[in-house]
Parts: sequence; C-alpha cells; structure tokens
Amino acid sequence: MNYFISDTHFYHYQLLEPNDFAPRHFKNGAAMNQQMIDAWNARVEDKDTVYHLGDISMRPQDTPTDEETYDILKQLKGHMILIKGNHDYRSLFKFLDHHNETMEDGLPRFRFEDVGALLKFDHMQFYCTHYPMLLGKVQQILNLHGHIHHYSVPVAENINIGVDAPEREYLSEDLPWGSPLRGEEIIEMYEKKKIVLAKTQGK
Repeated sequence: MNYFISDTHFYHYQLLEPNDFAPRHFKNGAAMNQQMIDAWNARVEDKDTVYHLGDISMRPQDTPTDEETYDILKQLKGHMILIKGNHDYRSLFKFLDHHNETMEDGLPRFRFEDVGALLKFDHMQFYCTHYPMLLGKVQQILNLHGHIHHYSVPVAENINIGVDAPEREYLSEDLPWGSPLRGEEIIEMYEKKKIVLAKTQGK
C-alpha cells in the first residue's frame, strides 16, 4: 500500500510555540518527533511505500546532521520515496543512499526524486511535489504537495498532505497527528474540499 506525507520537520522545535504557520503543541521537540514516529508506524508496514514530499527535518539555527535525520528515518517502517523539499539537502540524500538497505522484498528502503513523482490511484493521477503546482483545468489529476503547512491553495485539485495541513480536517476519521495518508483518504479530502470551495466561491 502507498501512503503520503510531507513537512515532518523532525527536530524543528521552533514550531512548538503557538503560531498560525504550523502550530505544534508539544512540550518539546523529542515529544513531537516521537508522536510522528508512533503515528507513522501505527499505519505503515515494511512492505508499504511512503511518499515523503519534502522537508524531512529542520532546525533553522542548527541544521540537523545527516546522521540525526537518518537516526529518525531508520525508526520508520516501510519503503520511502523522498521528494526533495526546500529544506532538504543533496548531502542528506547522498548520505541516505550510502546507508541504504535492501528490505525483505529485495527493494531498497530509500528512493529519491529531485522534483516529484507521478502515480495512478483509482482512476486518478497523483502528481506528488513539494511545492503546490497550478495545473490549470484538469480532469482526474490531483497535485499532492506540502510546503505551505497550515495553509491551503483555494483549488480543489491541490491537496496539502503535510502533517499541519488544514485539508486533514476534511477526514471523517480522526487520525493521530502526523499520520501518513492513504489514497482513499486523499480522495475524501478532495471531494469535501471541492464542495466547500464551490459554496464559498459561489459556483
């Protein structure tokens, strides 16, 4: 099964302060990190693949070392397709590739994409990118993205799947904070966002 997540920002303790950009109400960075690890591993199995759409870890004044980020990622289940975010560094991807491992199914734990990935799900296409894309008039194509944290592009086909995304409020299931999302949940977010935008935009 495929899962999707973005903007985990492991170690980013500056987000713990009350703020509108990406409010994370934990007592410290370690508690925030552990919540995301637990939420991830409660859903994902080693045979699954998680598309991480960028910004894995961050500390503005003291960037996490490649080793620190690897220490987090090796605690997470499943294969990972890592799409480069604006706070991800090529040195990190090289480090992860050097320490890559082959899983029981013969596939590597980590795969890497500089820009994005395209895959099909239930007669839809998912364009997975870090930055939101303006696709224009499209049919059965969704842009899954992160980057903007607790903000939302006012276009139904742009679905923010970051851990702080307001689109997560459309889900009928109250998932633990930091949970990777299934394709079915993304479709639910899209259908509900489309209805809300049609009302607010007078369509």
